Amino acid sequence: MGRGRAKAKQTKVARQLKYTNHNIDYDRLREELGADERREEMYPPTPSEQESERGR
Repeated sequence: MGRGRAKAKQTKVARQLKYTNHNIDYDRLREELGADERREEMYPPTPSEQESERGR
């Protein structure tokens, strides 16, 4: 008992998160996190990727 208000609040917050447009700039986020640079450090290019780069 007494969980009704808490559950209603959680439901309200979940709906806001689900249906609110957050307008995330994924390119800027990627730059800030350095995602492109780290991928190359963590996962060296595969032979097929190296071939495609040579063709450029």
